[in-house]
Amino acid sequence: MDLRWLTWAQKIQATAQSGLAYSKDPYDIERFEELRALSVEIMSAYTGMPVQQVAGLFAGDRGYATPKVDIRAVVIKEGNILLVKENSDGCWSLPGGWADIGLAPGEIAVKEVKEESGYDVEARRLLAVLDRSRHPHPPHAQYIYKIFILCELIGGEAATSIETSGVGFFDPGRLPELSTDRITHSQIELLLKLAADPSLPAAFD
Repeated sequence: MDLRWLTWAQKIQATAQSGLAYSKDPYDIERFEELRALSVEIMSAYTGMPVQQVAGLFAGDRGYATPKVDIRAVVIKEGNILLVKENSDGCWSLPGGWADIGLAPGEIAVKEVKEESGYDVEARRLLAVLDRSRHPHPPHAQYIYKIFILCELIGGEAATSIETSGVGFFDPGRLPELSTDRITHSQIELLLKLAADPSLPAAFD
């Protein structure tokens, strides 16, 4: 699938957002507003989402445009990896979600594991910082960086949440259907390799 339209729309939106954040001239502001409207129109046309919904999700931020940050926890027990079943699509992912203001990445990883799986963990090591657009995920309106943190299991017991309907440790060779919007097979393979060898540096794009 040719996804150049997504890159173009994201770049137009980012240019418009940053321009609106710093421009004082009313004519420049008007031009940047037109650019933002164009980016929304492109996104709506290619995704089928209503313009108002796209405007809220895709073009609702203010200030200098920066990527969103998705933080995922990697928890391994006896060679098996912890996955949670997402209510949103019925598929499986590493525990995690958007970064929260006021919390460090390691703290977010620990919090997300507890909330989504019931387990208690401690954050141990950064495994990877990846650019979502450079991996085989389905298209997403926002530009996203993904941070993966290795965590050590220290307690708790499996429990679902308002976001998850299943919790389990899975053999890497027999994974359930993955929520590819959040995690891919190739990423899990990379993360397991990094987790197994502390001498390896964190991966990044």
